[in-house]
Amino acid sequence: MPGPVHYLPIVTTLIAFPFGIILLRRWRERRTGPHLAWWGAGILLYGAGTATEAATTLFGWHEPVFRAWYITGALLGAAPLAQGSVYLHFPRRTAHRLAAMLVVFVTVAALFVLASPIDVARVEPFRLSGNVFAWQRVRLFSPFVNLYAAVFLIGTAVWSAVRFSRDHGTRHRAMGNVLIAAGAILPGIGGTATRMGHTEVLYVTELAGLVLIGWGYRLNVRPGAVQARAGTAHAGVLPATPPTTS
Repeated sequence: MPGPVHYLPIVTTLIAFPFGIILLRRWRERRTGPHLAWWGAGILLYGAGTATEAATTLFGWHEPVFRAWYITGALLGAAPLAQGSVYLHFPRRTAHRLAAMLVVFVTVAALFVLASPIDVARVEPFRLSGNVFAWQRVRLFSPFVNLYAAVFLIGTAVWSAVRFSRDHGTRHRAMGNVLIAAGAILPGIGGTATRMGHTEVLYVTELAGLVLIGWGYRLNVRPGAVQARAGTAHAGVLPATPPTTS
């Protein structure tokens, strides 16, 4: 039977959806570039993934929910956020090319996820795990997506933290990007634990990671005179201009 930790995805989902809507609203109002759209979509997909976990806790294991969990979590949990960082930090042409490659890769991976038979003998009533795939090689797609996220999501956050730490007036942004990098790392740790049969660790790290990303976001959008001088070109993983909605 589910324990208290199995209900954490409900909390994560309730945080993720409003957060994603705030980012998409900022993108619609500001039109500063596609990075906000990718970040907003990424947070909503993050919430969709935790929603499948919540549904499994509340209603038990169901094959469509499991497949949706793997696609939204293992394949799309961090990739859109990383792509948003690509659009912020790289030339538009480079970002378009990387986006096309990412979309093709994830689409192919998702098709294999949908096609793989399920080994029902490995299904657990209230626990989600990729171990139930009859085609275990399907799970080889996710490490490449995780590497993409590590390079472009975590990497740009760390780079931005170093950059902003050099100026006393932007130290809050440095801390914000440190929090975002840490928040992006945690679900990856949880995903590794899930591969080892400890899905509950993922539930904890997903919630903690989202909270850290949200905290980092608030520090990055904190109003200040230095923000007009620093601009938004290298603001890190999330917007660095004062929010109009939130």
